[in-house]
Amino acid sequence: MRSLSARSLIVLLPLMVALGTAGCDKPKPSAEQASAAGNQATPAATPLVETSRVDNSHKGEAMPGMPFAAPGGSPATLTSFRGHPVLVNLWATWCGPCVKELPALDALAARETGKLAVVAVSQDMGGDAQVQPFWKSRGMKALTPYTDAKNQLMSAMAAADLPTTILYDSKGKEVWRVSGGMDWTSEDAARLIAQAS
Repeated sequence: MRSLSARSLIVLLPLMVALGTAGCDKPKPSAEQASAAGNQATPAATPLVETSRVDNSHKGEAMPGMPFAAPGGSPATLTSFRGHPVLVNLWATWCGPCVKELPALDALAARETGKLAVVAVSQDMGGDAQVQPFWKSRGMKALTPYTDAKNQLMSAMAAADLPTTILYDSKGKEVWRVSGGMDWTSEDAARLIAQAS
């Protein structure tokens, strides 16, 4: 019986590793998991492993206009960012790949100020009360921590997992979407973002 269990683990291990390095699924963690994830520090020296998939199947679709929340709870919409390209990142505090890519998104937002709006929208069900302490502990400077506690934006965008990042052109039409974590300061990311100009 022991050898069967060991064989089963050997067969299942590659599958478990593959699933663990992909994006986070839509289901939310328990309160204990969310708390533990929020308290884990991401070492600055840890490189971001790119596990992303570019998807062009939604190209040309209009950005959704429903509201989500700005810090403090006031309503915000993606359409208010029109006029230049908009990069929307759907993430959560409990999602490992999401948390790993936040510093790169923050650096991108700082570098592209006035040329590209980088909009990070948390899908945490705890909303502002959960995201604000997390955000402050991470030292984000250029990104604003928007929230969508009811996951309406994620549903409207037909995003299946986290992180999902969607690029809209200056007219509010989707260019592409990326599922999974990515180094947004890389040359590959720069080439992708240039498609919106």
